[in-house]
Amino acid sequence: MDSTRARQLYVSNDPKDLPRSDFAAQQRDKQRTDSIYAARFAGVAEFKKVTYKSSADGMEIPAYLFAPLTKRGAKGHAAMVWVHGGVHGDWGANMFPFVKEAVERGYVIITPDYRGSTGHGEAHHMAIDYGGAEVDDVLSALDYLKTLPYVDMERVGMMGWSHGGFITILNATKPSTPIKAGAAMVPVTNLIFRLSLKGPSYQRNYAAEPTIRGLPFEKVDEYVKRSPLYHIENLNIPLLVHVSTNDLDVNYVEDQQIVWKLRALKPDLAETKIYVDPPGWGASVGHAFNRRVDPVTLQRDDTPEQIDSWNRTWTFFEWHLRPYEDRSRALAVPRTRP
Repeated sequence: MDSTRARQLYVSNDPKDLPRSDFAAQQRDKQRTDSIYAARFAGVAEFKKVTYKSSADGMEIPAYLFAPLTKRGAKGHAAMVWVHGGVHGDWGANMFPFVKEAVERGYVIITPDYRGSTGHGEAHHMAIDYGGAEVDDVLSALDYLKTLPYVDMERVGMMGWSHGGFITILNATKPSTPIKAGAAMVPVTNLIFRLSLKGPSYQRNYAAEPTIRGLPFEKVDEYVKRSPLYHIENLNIPLLVHVSTNDLDVNYVEDQQIVWKLRALKPDLAETKIYVDPPGWGASVGHAFNRRVDPVTLQRDDTPEQIDSWNRTWTFFEWHLRPYEDRSRALAVPRTRP
């Protein structure tokens, strides 16, 4: 075989061969994001950086917390865990307008930078465990929310984009999951199919991870365990899924699998919508169809499809989490004898 072709096709299963990055530059970018959120939310909403321990192994997980300035009483607020996307991504400033809307609607939002996220140094970045411990990292955010007396743990949801949608569905299909409703936007769904579709350059991000160490044909059970498509049978909470036909990242041929399976097996729990060639943003076109934000003003760059997607999302969570309800008042009402 031609040596150039061989190098193109070669995929290592050795963790030392995992792709590396400019960790210092990532940390500078993260500091900039910190400053943007601090400035934008000053006097508008509570913003702070927090950490909590993952239930997987005690690893420290950094996160942003956003909350209304004026808190209701005990159990007064619904909350959501919002999960960023990317093989190595982080919670970026481009999500500012959507977080602001959520807080204005009464939600408390926590955004974990689970293991593998960028901006927190080499060790955190290289600890990536795609579909493994990162799923527990995200769910462990609920342990932090439990420390906030104004959060009602009976009204906690989860929402994610792309890889974050993948994590959301894996948490939504856990037996006895503590989340009450989930939303997955353009989610990764089937790693066996996806790695085949994307090829060696993409496979190198997974096959060498210490907890995987192989390609799908070598580790079938491992990839099935980490693929949301194969866990839909376990879904027992409401789930919203939005996908687009012109997505060049999570291609529609991948997402249609989970849409059809949800419609077939969970029609009473799943709410799905396929957006046909919506105006997108960036190289992945429709992959960011409902995350269009002006990079300078950080205001929504709305299209009819983005407006529709968010209207449906807010309505879905309002129905299941009741963010406008101040349950602290109900708890404070003294009981009277009949």
